[in-house]
Amino acid sequence: MPRPMKCRKVCCLPKNDGFVPLRRSEGLDETVFITLDEYETIRLIDNEGFSQEECGEYMKIARTTVQTIYSNARKKIAGALINGFSIKIQGGDYRLCDGKEPYCDCGGCQRHRQKKESLSGGK
Repeated sequence: MPRPMKCRKVCCLPKNDGFVPLRRSEGLDETVFITLDEYETIRLIDNEGFSQEECGEYMKIARTTVQTIYSNARKKIAGALINGFSIKIQGGDYRLCDGKEPYCDCGGCQRHRQKKESLSGGK
């Protein structure tokens, strides 16, 4: 029997849940689906500069799991960009940041950012 899947911690939902190419080829109406946990690995590693190990610690999963999720996400995104497919972000095995942790490592969680700003006087 396989181990039950762990929910991956996601800081917040994306501001945009999809992207559409400017120029589509006729007859191409394909959509690539990126899960929220895949989106979070891309956000943390490529946008925030986390290492895969730091990303795993933040998301509460093993580094090897991060590596697999990250690799799958990049393949999907590359395929969508090269082939002119739409990208839709939805689903996955995740749980949203609950705001009860001492701080949010990435600074991306709105609850923690607001809390930090109020403590530092809005700086």
